[in-house]
Amino acid sequence: MPAFAATDEDEFQLIQGEVRKVLTKSKAPGVLRLVFHDAGTFEMDTKLGGMNGSIVYELDRPENGGLKKSLKILQKAKSEIDVIQKVSWADMIAVAGAEAVSICGGPSIPIQLGRIDSMVPDPEDKLPAESFDASTLKQCFQKKCFSAQQLVALSGAHTIGGKGFGEPTVFDNSYFKILLEKPWLSSAGSMIGLPSDRALVQDDECLSWISTYANNEDLFLEDFKNAYIKLANLGARWRKSI
Repeated sequence: MPAFAATDEDEFQLIQGEVRKVLTKSKAPGVLRLVFHDAGTFEMDTKLGGMNGSIVYELDRPENGGLKKSLKILQKAKSEIDVIQKVSWADMIAVAGAEAVSICGGPSIPIQLGRIDSMVPDPEDKLPAESFDASTLKQCFQKKCFSAQQLVALSGAHTIGGKGFGEPTVFDNSYFKILLEKPWLSSAGSMIGLPSDRALVQDDECLSWISTYANNEDLFLEDFKNAYIKLANLGARWRKSI
């Protein structure tokens, strides 16, 4: 087989094409979760963690329950791509997460390629816990270089996945509209959302952004896109400068 002399655009189209063959709307939430759990280990003070593919070594951690299935979905696509040109897990997951958003009606997110995979797992206990209150969430995200606004925008990813925030395979601003209704205060809505979702409306700064996004879906989609790009680049080591 002749060598594949790829430009970044060629490589992106190759990855995107194979991901689209294996990704469905019902599989999208789990694939998007892979991005958050791979990149979310980053902390600014140590420069450790981040979007480096180390999630492949961390699947047995309690917080990563259920992600083996999502990684297996992408393994099929990665095997096809590797025959033509080797692709890192970090790039694979970053592109697949963007496709997961797009396939559910969210924004189209451009992804820079060239991440280098880690050969070891990232430090443990760096992901935000479901039990965190708003103050602890903000501190956790601040360590990862995210503002309160970006925390709220990224939390909007919970609009897909069947957590009770609208249609489980539609990426829109239903998450914010439902947060404002606080349905968990009634017995009928007691299972909606995670404790960390509910905590956001208890914080004035976060509540302001929740209200903004509930009333302006286009702004949410744009802010989510920008926050996702930042997330997908956190702590990444690159095969060439960008």
